[in-house]
Amino acid sequence: MSARASVLRSHGPGEQLKTEKVELVTGPGETLVEMRLAAVTQADRSVLAGKQPTQPFVPGSEGAGVVVASSVLEAGTPVVIRGEGVGVTGPGLWGQYAVVPDAAVHPSPAALDPGVALALLTPALMAHTAVRRVAGVLDGETVVITGITSLVGRLSAAAARAAGAKKVIGLAWLGEPVDAAAPLVDQIVRVDELGQVGRELPWCDAAIDTVGGPVTSGVLGHITPGGRVAVLGYKAGEFTTIDLHQLIGRDLRVLPVNLQRTVIEPGAVSQALADITPVQVRPDVEVLPAHRIGDALDRVGPDRRVFVDLTAF
Repeated sequence: MSARASVLRSHGPGEQLKTEKVELVTGPGETLVEMRLAAVTQADRSVLAGKQPTQPFVPGSEGAGVVVASSVLEAGTPVVIRGEGVGVTGPGLWGQYAVVPDAAVHPSPAALDPGVALALLTPALMAHTAVRRVAGVLDGETVVITGITSLVGRLSAAAARAAGAKKVIGLAWLGEPVDAAAPLVDQIVRVDELGQVGRELPWCDAAIDTVGGPVTSGVLGHITPGGRVAVLGYKAGEFTTIDLHQLIGRDLRVLPVNLQRTVIEPGAVSQALADITPVQVRPDVEVLPAHRIGDALDRVGPDRRVFVDLTAF
């Protein structure tokens, strides 16, 4: 079939992307998706800078759409697309339709808006990895989440609840508003300006630490024997003090969360999105029409997310 797409014809100065017709053929192990949205990422910018495939090439490494034809999913299934070299070493998503490997297509909960699913994909995977893969939260456990008011903190609370945690406790700074996080936890415990954790924090089986610094040390003092702390951030400081006596005596584990070195298992993306569906978050994302992909590339930054609407080429 033929479809319109943004095609990379050359690297370097001048006009790099042109909208033109491309031929799409679905082969074994591939899924045809009608695209709705695509994120503009650093990986996409690397492709346009000439660090990846030769042209002509359709960029676009993350997106959302609806299945048209597949041997693994029903037609009409809402999906997000990520991984398997899509838009990096293989054809990407900046078109009306995309043919991608089956393993790169992940069903998205029907209750989750496609734009929200796409915007929350990376933080949801981070929360999923921290809670389910690294900390290994189990049914009936008590879990503490530091930095509960942050996006990853809230998503981690939802993931812990979905994993079966009996009690979820959120740590927040003194004076920090907690209205958005309160419905996700059973208790809020405050942390002072020096990172000292309130004594009302009970014993916990596991901790998801999004802030680091002295808070990590304080939380360790409230982890039960055999417990673990999954560390995925250090906003409060890159250094902490660990009491080796309690670390060894209570057989505690301090475990890093590194998404770049974690292999995403089959079903993990869909599970991560299902876990965070109860969190009412509307990410701050700018959406531009497909013909303004060049502007989207100029606007994207570390703290600025930009999507392109692929429904009208």
